[in-house]
Amino acid sequence: MQRLFVALQYLLPQHALSRLIHRATRVEAAWFKNLIIRLFIRGFKVDMSEAQDPDPGNYRSFNEFFTRALAEDSRQLPSKTGLLGCPVDGTVSLSGRVQRGTLIQAKDRRYRAADLLGDDRMAREFEDGVFVTIYLAPYDYHRIHMPVGGRVREMRYIPGRLFSVNAATVRSVPRLFARNERVVCRFDTQFGQLAMVLVGALNVGSIETVWAGEVAPGRPREPSAVHYGEPAIELPLGAEMGRFNMGSTVILLLPRDRIELSSHLRPGTVVRMGEVIGRLTDTAVDQRDTDSI
Repeated sequence: MQRLFVALQYLLPQHALSRLIHRATRVEAAWFKNLIIRLFIRGFKVDMSEAQDPDPGNYRSFNEFFTRALAEDSRQLPSKTGLLGCPVDGTVSLSGRVQRGTLIQAKDRRYRAADLLGDDRMAREFEDGVFVTIYLAPYDYHRIHMPVGGRVREMRYIPGRLFSVNAATVRSVPRLFARNERVVCRFDTQFGQLAMVLVGALNVGSIETVWAGEVAPGRPREPSAVHYGEPAIELPLGAEMGRFNMGSTVILLLPRDRIELSSHLRPGTVVRMGEVIGRLTDTAVDQRDTDSI
């Protein structure tokens, strides 16, 4: 069945289907959205006690429910500087080192950082650096937060396919993350350059950032890049930076010799927004202190 599902995705009108889902999730007719929300909560066992508004009937549409805010203090952020927080609730697909300009997608499958980021220059900044790939299941919280305070420097929209990003498809479709539609955001941080790649997927109606609104799908569906200078867009640790309207994947990239990833980031590990997933290396701390003199 999994092979059949993967094969069918090559034939499906991925973008047309996703546009249909986009419209359906924004229907505000009470009978329709309440029915879908209740079925979703029951089917995926969603814990509404964590939501800022725990009453399903108060959401104007399914998408408003799907991108619901968390209750205050439901997540803990890193308490010290030099720690990297998790940007989302999800499951670790893979983490590791960028080797010879490539990232691991799954066993025996790699893809080029330059293809993922849409820019050779940016990819060179992360050569021999580290990456973390986190999958957001439909039942996960779908807002994306800053893993460390940073300044927005660049945002790229890269059009592409909309394959599912579940485990079976990731194992089967070559270069999936570098083929799917995505939004690449680059920040200046205490860790150096940080790239956050928001990967679209089948039924993901749109990807938003807090400073630009809806970015994907682009209209027209062509690559675009925006560079940010002054006035600076500063986002502190834990601030919302974007959201998926339906589920997908986030990929973090950080430069060489700047960060040590936490040892618990193994494939299949469930993570929550704000938990510590890495720390500045001793070398990076010494360099930061020298720079501040």
